[in-house]
Amino acid sequence: QVQLVESGGGLVQAGGSLRLSCVASGRTFTNYAMGWFRQAPGKEREFVASISWSGVTVYSGDSVKGRFTISRDNAKNTVYLQMNTLKPEDTAVYYCAADYGSLLRRPGYWGQGTQVTVSS
Repeated sequence: QVQLVESGGGLVQAGGSLRLSCVASGRTFTNYAMGWFRQAPGKEREFVASISWSGVTVYSGDSVKGRFTISRDNAKNTVYLQMNTLKPEDTAVYYCAADYGSLLRRPGYWGQGTQVTVSS
């Protein structure tokens, strides 16, 4: 089993920045691709970004490209999501996810989520 614990969410004004963190435990972190998803009230869960187990390959959703950056520190078993130029439509619960293998395809592990609220 992999346990994922997110942190770093909060309330921020539009145009501001936040950095989310997700600490993984329970298995060898470098065996897992990692990612971030989000879900706003009344909407389906949306892919935000993913990063390969090596950290070399990253993908971002169209709605966050150029504003959000995913990274990982394998020595700290942690994946980050740096969010810049935040917009009110970025308001959502953000979930960390893990998938065994080099790339994120079907995450088998999820964190409990952290709320991000962007005020206009």
